[in-house]
Amino acid sequence: MSVQVEKLEKNMAKLTIEVPAENVEKAIQSVYQKMRKSINVPGFRKGKAPRQLIEKMYGREVFYNDAIDEMLPKSYSDAADECGEELVSRPQIDIVQMESGKPFIYTATVAVKPEVTLGEYKGIQVDKVPVEVLDEEIEAELMKERETNSRTITVEDRPVADKDMVTLDFEGFVDGVAFEGGKGENYDLTIGSGAFIPGFEEQLIGAEIGKELEVNVTFPEEYHSKELAGKAALFKCCVNSIKVKELPEVDDEFAQEVSEFDTLDEYKQDIRARLLKDKEADAERMKEDAVLEKVIAGAQMDIPDAMVEFQTEQLMDDFAQRMQMQGLSLDQYFQYTGMTEAQYREQMRPRALQNIQSRLVLEAVAAAENIEVTEEDVDAEMNRMAELYKMEVDKVKEIFGESQLEEMKKDLAIQKAVKVLSENAVEA
Repeated sequence: MSVQVEKLEKNMAKLTIEVPAENVEKAIQSVYQKMRKSINVPGFRKGKAPRQLIEKMYGREVFYNDAIDEMLPKSYSDAADECGEELVSRPQIDIVQMESGKPFIYTATVAVKPEVTLGEYKGIQVDKVPVEVLDEEIEAELMKERETNSRTITVEDRPVADKDMVTLDFEGFVDGVAFEGGKGENYDLTIGSGAFIPGFEEQLIGAEIGKELEVNVTFPEEYHSKELAGKAALFKCCVNSIKVKELPEVDDEFAQEVSEFDTLDEYKQDIRARLLKDKEADAERMKEDAVLEKVIAGAQMDIPDAMVEFQTEQLMDDFAQRMQMQGLSLDQYFQYTGMTEAQYREQMRPRALQNIQSRLVLEAVAAAENIEVTEEDVDAEMNRMAELYKMEVDKVKEIFGESQLEEMKKDLAIQKAVKVLSENAVEA
């Protein structure tokens, strides 16, 4: 196989790839062996007709498309390895020649990795992010822990109050006629949650258990059901039970139950330390982002559109996988949000471009600083992944092939480059 590279404008290249005639013959014969059982030729049982007869009946091109599909993946992969360029997009394939007894020739137009000219990347000035833990934030954490450790008790000696959790039966009527979807039995509702039509929950305050009451509301004009939008409705309701959350007292005993500390003061100090650590990590990330943004602005690079499109597709694929894990397809997501795939793709393009710029600049910094990834760095990352995925380190190492290991080393070098930028930045 031979590969010729023609450099084009804006970091694009055209590869002319020639596959030897003998490989073409092997591919056609392979396709014939797979397809002959499905081709009808008068006078022959299925699968017994000679290739030459099939080609005479249906044309010599009958096996060409499938033969191309068989040759393209490996020949392009080999060409990508041999061409001496780092290819960073999907190729646009154009067939030049496909004929039995002759070489298969095609071109692949593809983006190549752009060169980066760095500007100043040390001594970058950024705003200092203040790090402080407020007493209110500690109290908020305590309130979360109170909620987690609350218990639910049943109330029988009073009517419904705000924040109560009630179960109720209800049926809705418009113009005296019950409407579809307006009936519920033993429905759980927290008063004040805003889960029902505006005004509904407030009218349940004061209701007594087991006694029927009427609630009058008006459906919002933008209500999802057009038949009900803007209409007045009457709901006949009956509260079956009332429950409330009972929150524990925040004292030394509470601290002992929810933590390893003996006193509330010790527990608060630990919360403060944890919040401070989180805020310091957030501040460091913000500093890194701010420095990188300025380094990108000072760098020169010509990024081809095909590279951005390829990165956008990868972001779309990642998003589709996340949606699938939540039980949604992309089509369903677009139906729910009213967005089209084209609109979402356009929204992803700026992020795709930013990802590319960040990666290219950090790779350039790693090269400029002669950053090396040691075996100790790799071992530490393997141990981190083993702990993250609850696996033995040896099992993690088995998963990584040579190409995956090289990608890991590149990622680790980039992480080191980020640290170089941050450590050499000036906070004002």
